[in-house]
Amino acid sequence: MNDLRIERARTGAPLADWRAVHNTVVPTAVLSPEEVRERAGRNRLDVAYLGDVPVGCSTVRPPDGETAAATVIARTLPGFRGRGFGTALYERGLAHARSLGGEGVETVVLASNEEGLRFALARGFTEVERYVLPGDTVPFVTLRLG
Repeated sequence: MNDLRIERARTGAPLADWRAVHNTVVPTAVLSPEEVRERAGRNRLDVAYLGDVPVGCSTVRPPDGETAAATVIARTLPGFRGRGFGTALYERGLAHARSLGGEGVETVVLASNEEGLRFALARGFTEVERYVLPGDTVPFVTLRLG
């Protein structure tokens, strides 16, 4: 963990690294570079590096007209799970989400990501909704922090 570095992804290589991690962890909702740039304009995107190797990423969505809660999503590449990297991303994202106000904190996990669901449940989140994106078959699970 001493070599773990988390940085904000706004442009260039960090955005590309964020996208690569996201698309690996969420293969049912692959994002284009343009979609990632758009998200970086409205959300906080962070990338976790072990040395120079990207190991995870996170998204913090502020409350908006659709969701009154802030949303924190931490993703860790499969080969780096269970080593505290997701926890570091989550705690950083949670601190930022709480600074945004809103009515609580939510997260979203791909239903097939059993490790991600266990991670959220172990931190006090409870399931509130499942939905499937058009053309997909694997649902996303929305969870709220209790």
